[in-house]
Amino acid sequence: MKDLLAKSEKSDFWSNQQSAQIVLKEISSINKKIDSFKGLDNDLNELIDIGNLYKDEELDEDIAKEIESSLSSLKRLIENFEVKIILSGKDDSKNAILSINSGAGGTEAQDWASMLSRMYMRYSEVNNFKAEFLDFLDGEEAGIKNCSILIQGDFAYGYLKNETGVHRLVRISPFDSNKRRHTSFASVSVSPEVEIDIDIQIQDKDLRIDTFRAAGAGGQHINKTDSAVRITHIPSGIVVGCQNQRSQHQNRNTAMKILSSKLYDLEVDKIKDEESKANSEKKEIGWGSQVRSYILHPYRMVKDHRIDAEIGDVDSFLDGSLQGLIEKLLSTRK
Repeated sequence: MKDLLAKSEKSDFWSNQQSAQIVLKEISSINKKIDSFKGLDNDLNELIDIGNLYKDEELDEDIAKEIESSLSSLKRLIENFEVKIILSGKDDSKNAILSINSGAGGTEAQDWASMLSRMYMRYSEVNNFKAEFLDFLDGEEAGIKNCSILIQGDFAYGYLKNETGVHRLVRISPFDSNKRRHTSFASVSVSPEVEIDIDIQIQDKDLRIDTFRAAGAGGQHINKTDSAVRITHIPSGIVVGCQNQRSQHQNRNTAMKILSSKLYDLEVDKIKDEESKANSEKKEIGWGSQVRSYILHPYRMVKDHRIDAEIGDVDSFLDGSLQGLIEKLLSTRK
């Protein structure tokens, strides 16, 4: 904090406005944590004072319930604060770009990818994040082949980073006339939205840019011209796209931002690999190495294989109630 404040007090601080804004954002984030700690400490001391006030008296039932409720509420606030302290990684406070790709299995897998996209959109809504589709490719009969979602909000990347991996669904297929049980896979990857001044070198010669007519969801905002953009980064093989903006220029800028985020994430993984002399978790992802299973038949359960957590209310989970498991993952996988 002292170093950041020292930077902000230099006479040439505003010579680079983008860099200055990032420093001020970091200072603001730290100050929010300090204010939260002071507020929790004050609330705890007030409850201690109330407890001392009534320690030699028989509590009225209503007062006892009120104190119990206040303790329960404070406990939850402290737990939330502890999670935010855990989210102290370099990129944890950033927005997230979440990508979903359906696995082998045609319509089944594409429908599963669509279910996952809805789950994360609902999660964003429940937790007051702003989420929007940046790109999507519809399936032939149902669902989607892939999509990218920008999720904006404090610590969006920090909360969602552990969602990266293969997600498996087991259910009686609604597309099978014989009502057989099917297993479907979809992969999820999460990258931090890079700051505008991060130095990611992208050469024009390394890009293949295709334009096409936007299709699928979007209503009146989808243009009837070839405004959608798909960019292939040839050296890495990364393909990104955007079709939700009104012009080809806007779609291209957004697609380049997604590409920068993914290349940044790739470089971070390389650094981790070099430091640990082992492949990072993202490099090990393959079909069958799922991080989470969603079982709808013959029983109903969500199971996270990394921490052996089991959740029985599958419907609520698929409707966006992930925060409990997300926080457990964060506290277990520091």
